[in-house]
Amino acid sequence: MKNLLTRFFRYPVSYTLIVFIILLVIFGIFSMDQSFFKKENLLALGRLAPDLGIVSLGVGMLMIAGEFDLSVASTIPMSSFVFAKLLGWGSPLILIMIATLATGIVIGLFNGILVTRWEIPSFIITLGTMMFWRGVVYTLSRMMPIGIRAWLDYGTWIDKVFIWRLSGVFPVQVLWFVFFAVVLGVVLHFHRFGNWIFVTGDNKTAAHAMGIDTNKVKIICYVIVGFLCSFMGMIQNLRIESFAANQGVGFELKAIASCVVGGTSLLGGIGSLPGIFLGTLTIQIIENGLILMGAPPFGISAFIGAAIILFAILNISIARTGD
Repeated sequence: MKNLLTRFFRYPVSYTLIVFIILLVIFGIFSMDQSFFKKENLLALGRLAPDLGIVSLGVGMLMIAGEFDLSVASTIPMSSFVFAKLLGWGSPLILIMIATLATGIVIGLFNGILVTRWEIPSFIITLGTMMFWRGVVYTLSRMMPIGIRAWLDYGTWIDKVFIWRLSGVFPVQVLWFVFFAVVLGVVLHFHRFGNWIFVTGDNKTAAHAMGIDTNKVKIICYVIVGFLCSFMGMIQNLRIESFAANQGVGFELKAIASCVVGGTSLLGGIGSLPGIFLGTLTIQIIENGLILMGAPPFGISAFIGAAIILFAILNISIARTGD
């Protein structure tokens, strides 16, 4: 039994799981009128958590490969803008979906090529592309919202696929979040490409010695992030029924925070998809639970910041123990 516990606590995700359970208990007891576990609140979490969660899955894989992507904050609204404009022009829905997803793929490919070709820190490159694409979106949209229901009736197949409520209650977005977590988890932990990601982030020299094309690995990870951002941007468009130029603002840091809370190392080479999944849920329930407990909305970031520091320290301590 002692050996099992020792092995359990060697993994950063174990601490995330414990904190997650503790938070559920605290918010369940101390939220106003014990509203945390009420159906309305859980359904609201089910509609909102996948927005951050889907993006965080891709960002986490990229962090394990040793890179960052701050441009998610502009890839989301750029993709949403393409979706809304094509819808307004009367394009077929399948073409709109393909073009929206292609937008993120192209931006991700662009980021990956810039980072690997010039070997400039990804933090700088993606900060630049974030500001560039944000400027493009602001210019093209003139910061004006674009409603989509004038051109898209309720109950079309695209609604049913991306934002429908199963049995009139359960948000289908949760299934998409779980689907991507399972698929990417299998790739990361059970496929050869996943091994390449870990080796690339842990020791680039060793990866080259093993014949791994680390540039190709990183570019593919950037493309995955771009695809997931576009996918999430499309879901947001349908859910809020409009395009807004400030969609995705702050997601770049919240996604990184979710990954760190889930045990992903900022230095690369360490992390897990279950951890990222749990880390996202932890960040979301901290926000939700504190609001239900009456905490000032603008002070919630202080609690999230403290959680990030705590888990960063835990991750480093676990890594040193393992050494």
